[in-house]
Order: sequence, then C-alpha cells, then structure tokens
Amino acid sequence: MEQSGLTALEAVIRRDRAVTAAGLVAVAAFAWLWVARMAATMGSAAAGVAMPGMPGPNGAGPGIPWLAGMWAIMMVAMMLPSAAPTILLFGSVTRRREQEGRPSVPVAVFTLGYLAVWTLYAILAGSLQWELHRLALLSPAMAAASPLLAAGLLIAAGVYQWFPLKGACLSHCHSPLHFFSTEWREGIGGALAMGMRHGTYCVGCCWLLMTLLFVAGVMNLAWVAVIAAFVLIEKLVPRGLWVGRLAGAAMMIWGVSILAARFH
Repeated sequence: MEQSGLTALEAVIRRDRAVTAAGLVAVAAFAWLWVARMAATMGSAAAGVAMPGMPGPNGAGPGIPWLAGMWAIMMVAMMLPSAAPTILLFGSVTRRREQEGRPSVPVAVFTLGYLAVWTLYAILAGSLQWELHRLALLSPAMAAASPLLAAGLLIAAGVYQWFPLKGACLSHCHSPLHFFSTEWREGIGGALAMGMRHGTYCVGCCWLLMTLLFVAGVMNLAWVAVIAAFVLIEKLVPRGLWVGRLAGAAMMIWGVSILAARFH
C-alpha cells in the first residue's frame, strides 16, 4: 500500500515537472522571440535613426524605463533556462511537502521572486546604458564606441571570474538541494523570499558577465546567445567553476589585446 502511494506521488511529481518545464520553455521562448524582434530593429539604429528611449535630438519615448524593460526581457531569455533545474526542484520539494500535510505554494511564486531580482538588475543596467549613451560611449547599435570601455569591461569580468565571491555564488547555483534543505521558508512569502535569495546569488554570479553585452552590442543576437550559452554551461556542468575561470583568463587576454592595439 505504501509502495503504491509512493508510486502515485512520483507520477504526480513527474507530471508537475513536465507542466512546469513546458511553462518555462514557453516563457523563455517568448522572451527570445521578443529579443529577436528588438534586435531586428537595430538596422534602423545602424542607419542613424534614434531608437525609442535613446538620448539624442531625435530620440523619443520613456528613456530609462524603455531600456530597463528591454534588459528585463533579455534577462528572462538569458537566465530562466539556467534557473530551470532549481525551479523544477522547488516544485518537487513543495509537492512532497504537500503530501506530508504541509501548505503547498505555486512554483510561479518562487519564479517571480527570482525574476524580481533580475528586474532590479535590469533597471540598473538600463540606467547605466542611458548614461553611456549620453556620454557617447555607446554606438547607436548599443555597442561600445570606446576601446577603453570594451577593454575595461572584459578585464573586469575576467578578473571577477577568479574572485571568491564568484565561486561562492556559483557553488550555490550548483547545489540547489542544499539551499532548500537549509533555507526553506513556509508559505507564499517564504517562497517569494527564497526565489529572491536564489536570484541574488544568481546576480552575484553573473552581473559582470551581463555587462559584456556592451562589448559587441546589447542587441547583437549572436552575442546575446553566446553569453547565455556560457552562463548555462558554467552553471550546469560539474566543473563549471573552472570553465568560468578559463573563460575569465580568455576575457582578460582579449581586453589586454584591445588595449595593446589602442596604444600601439
């Protein structure tokens, strides 16, 4: 009888995971389609037509809010796939706890907490981009117009890949089960707080990597995909820490080579 109950529970968990995974795929796919749509408008920017929200005599729109919204959609597209294993694990844990008579919380609550932190990051990134445009340090295509800016971002991101803080945040992303076993909070408020805490670790891991979007273009779709794929690999492969450190060394070499070419 007990074995039958366990089998039924596992079937429910598998069904829940399939539904949640399908939902995450749908949200991420929609975000990527939206990013691709925004990237397609970069032809107008390259032709010298001001984009909505850009500073300049021909610019129109809400400015920082427009840029923050653009960054928020990109963060959903780039970060949700790497967070999927933790989100799916949360769903399994809360379903098991429900079977023990404890309150159940929708997976969406945890996910919203996670995305809320990245939305805050998007606001800061949009504000930074506005300022860089104002200082003429970015091209109309949202790429670094200054070799010093590109080199500085690459070197800073490369050095950070070796920082203990980076390693600690990445270690958290590699061990979501440990996180839930030590940081579990009950109820909707608890799930939201856990999602935000996980998102904070994730931002701590990737915030400088995201600034590399300025190097080749914030709306350079290929570049966005490369960074997203790197984040996914770094978080999911067993030796992701050393993958990140080796990539960090490559970033530093790239940045130094730009400086050398600039002052040659």
